[in-house]
Amino acid sequence: MTQPLSPDACTTMADVRAGVDALDQQLVALLDRRFGYMRAAARIKPERGQVRDEARKRQVIEQAVDAARAAAIPADAVAAMWETLVEASIAYEMAEWDRRRTDGDGA
Repeated sequence: MTQPLSPDACTTMADVRAGVDALDQQLVALLDRRFGYMRAAARIKPERGQVRDEARKRQVIEQAVDAARAAAIPADAVAAMWETLVEASIAYEMAEWDRRRTDGDGA
């Protein structure tokens, strides 16, 4: 499979779509890794109440917004995406925390 063109090198919508599709695959791979960290957190945290950490949630979203501003991309859109991502991560970690303790995987 050939590497997609950079955005600036695209001259057709087929080029753009190929680039977006390739990037989406990379994003899913990165999300898989991120959710791996949520599994690790569920394994490490001794108490279920530690899964939701509002201060850490704010920090993660603020860091993403700062990075968006530095990249000159829409910070409000990034904030909304990260809100969804972090909430999904918390839900996943909570379910994983419960699963590990009911399926006998240990803490």
